Amino acid sequence: MSACWAALLANPPASSSCPTDLRGVAVWALQFTPRVAHLDESVVMELEASLRLFGGGDLLRERVVQEAREQGIAIVSWAPTSLAALALARSGLEDGFRRPLGQLLDSLPLESLSAVAAHQPTLARLGCQTLGDVRRLPRGGISRRFDKHVLVALDEAYGLRPAAHDWVVLPESFDARLELPGRVDSAASLMFGAHRLLLQMCGWLAARNAGVTAYVLRWCHDAMRARPAGDGGELIIRTAAPTRDISHLARLLAEHLAKVKLLAPVGDIELAALDVVALEEASKSLLPDTVRAGDELGFVLERIAARLGPERVLRPCVAEDHRVEWMQTWQPAEEAKRTRAASRVPRSVDIPQPSWVLAQPLKLAVAQHRPLYQGPLQLVVGPHRVEGGWWHRAASLDERQVAHNVQRDYWVALSQHAGALWVFQERLAHDDISWYLHGVFA
Repeated sequence: MSACWAALLANPPASSSCPTDLRGVAVWALQFTPRVAHLDESVVMELEASLRLFGGGDLLRERVVQEAREQGIAIVSWAPTSLAALALARSGLEDGFRRPLGQLLDSLPLESLSAVAAHQPTLARLGCQTLGDVRRLPRGGISRRFDKHVLVALDEAYGLRPAAHDWVVLPESFDARLELPGRVDSAASLMFGAHRLLLQMCGWLAARNAGVTAYVLRWCHDAMRARPAGDGGELIIRTAAPTRDISHLARLLAEHLAKVKLLAPVGDIELAALDVVALEEASKSLLPDTVRAGDELGFVLERIAARLGPERVLRPCVAEDHRVEWMQTWQPAEEAKRTRAASRVPRSVDIPQPSWVLAQPLKLAVAQHRPLYQGPLQLVVGPHRVEGGWWHRAASLDERQVAHNVQRDYWVALSQHAGALWVFQERLAHDDISWYLHGVFA
């Protein structure tokens, strides 16, 4: 049976970039396949069963390489076996499928396989410089002179026997820590390391088929700091809807970090997922999906609110009220999202609703008990009575408590010049019957 293995080899310790945490890389890799394991100084994963799921080998390889490089992986090598992929990665080769596997491995140095490299001085005295030279030695002599791991490693690398791995188990929660390559003085500079942790968190979310609505970034101050600075700080990021979109989460975090001022240099950061929600996968379609096209608007509003402040981005929220003036309230976008999810929308009435509502009802003239607006109005549909508001009291301009009780009969009226209008007849305790224009139909 054919197989496709990838070996992810991290940057050497002497590299100036962030040190790579292979545990976090392994968790990130679980979004592609459950067959992920640690092998020496690398992470290997078997991807043969995942090729079609991610659009084919080329697309999957491109995505793995791009995201792995962003996490400090020096090279990603591909081969039919895990040990072969690791041997190629150590030699700086990426593609183990361009030539027969035996020819590629035979030309690699002894350091490519750990079990063989352990006996390099002895093998060098025997004239062996490559793995092919070792393979040409008598197997009986190798088994007697060296330990069994040499032949086992060679057979596993060349695909002559199956390899056994201890698979990485997906953790129940996500909490990752990263040591920065140097001390960071500005909060915006934390994004370099935070982006790595976000990639790992999004991989963990994808493996769990979930999204996050809240996560926290914590930072630890350097030991050589002023006492008032404290041990560190944290920043909690919340989203209006569950998501694992790395670009949106990163932009949202960058907007919030732009407002943070560090009290002392930072050496370590930590990222943890707080609120995790299962996601329902959207079905793929050949036709444009206009139903979910508005999801991007929510992401844009979140980024604007993060930059300007939540009180500057308002969204309408439907209230449980039949009085037109109070059917809708304006709330901060994130709060309005939660309010709409928890509230019940009033049952729709069987009378047409206007396209535009006047900010203040306009009192109409009356002639022969008929309202006038650019001429006499013809009442077509109605009446629809709306009563209530005796419980609603609010301060007026002179700071007196005023009750907003209404008793109205609404009609759809036709005007010869203004078209379809929405008018109501006010019925209060006095005998005066007044008509008002309250809305206009498109």
